[in-house]
Amino acid sequence: MSENKKKPTPLEFKPDLEEAVKRLEAFYAGDIIDRPVIMVTAPKEGVKGARGSNYYERVFGDMDDIIDRAIQSARATYYGGEAVPTFNPSFGPDEVAVFTGAEFRWSKDSGDTNWSVPYVDDWEKSLPITLKEDNPLWQRMLEFYRKAGEKLAGKMAICPLDLHTNMDLLAAIRGPQRLCEDTIDCPELIDRAMADARAIFPKLWDAISEAGRMRENGYCHGIYSMEGAAYLQCDFSCMISPEMFHRWVLPALEEEAEIVKHVVYHWDGPGALIHADDLIASKGLHTMSYVPGAGYGGHSNYIDLFKRVQKGGKAVQFWGSMDEIKQAHKELMPNKVFYSTWAPNQSEAEKLLEWFVKNT
Repeated sequence: MSENKKKPTPLEFKPDLEEAVKRLEAFYAGDIIDRPVIMVTAPKEGVKGARGSNYYERVFGDMDDIIDRAIQSARATYYGGEAVPTFNPSFGPDEVAVFTGAEFRWSKDSGDTNWSVPYVDDWEKSLPITLKEDNPLWQRMLEFYRKAGEKLAGKMAICPLDLHTNMDLLAAIRGPQRLCEDTIDCPELIDRAMADARAIFPKLWDAISEAGRMRENGYCHGIYSMEGAAYLQCDFSCMISPEMFHRWVLPALEEEAEIVKHVVYHWDGPGALIHADDLIASKGLHTMSYVPGAGYGGHSNYIDLFKRVQKGGKAVQFWGSMDEIKQAHKELMPNKVFYSTWAPNQSEAEKLLEWFVKNT
């Protein structure tokens, strides 16, 4: 870590955090110390975990109890390599849309399923789109971050919001089908709506960063950083052409990335592969995290895609079993990948890390 980099606050459940941060800083710079970045977790023997929380519970449940259970779960987990204990307060994928005035809808079959109800019938009448500061769920979210920032200090890092912003926000408040029609029928109104969406992002980021004391304790969503780290995304991109992506989505993503600092792009589904050239050439999107989608295999089936991304200058995230990431290590550039995996116990996780040091 360079002299002027702020040292991370020690975490109770990640005693080797400073060592992990050194490897992550090297990764961000395109370098490597002695092995690729690896995030491996395992259950601790003899330590009982706790039930996690779902979206419904985080919206309606007791915040202190939810945070306390997250602490107990972290206490029961070994965080190996660059894995960092984190708490995610997300209310659901469309939470940002709700903070602008949409309503949540819930599935009776799952507390971890929800969506927003579109409210834009006429863009002219609905613009500007703004963050509703008095929205009860926005105020609850800020309170959640404040409580988490206080109770998790010195124990765990906190994740940013589920950042379905930019054009995903427009799709949530208008409806994907109608938004597709609007991109052809009234593109100038989409220009205006996107300007509003882009103005919301820094307000969200600053508010949660301050409430959760994240500038003091670090950010973690995919990769840990003291400066800022998050997944960015635009799932709606699978429905638009490269020209539309270049007009509306890419500038917003690059603007968000400049604010966030260290970005993993959540690249969702085969329909979004059409934007590969733009994403690989983008500014600020450091790592591509491709999600194949149900029925399309795992990351081991996309080695050629990951090689293409690495050749273009980006890093990739690779999810897989311990055997799968060992196999991928034979083909991927070690300085432009971070591996995410799990182990049956701490001993096996430690052996995995040793294997990568010996074989890098």
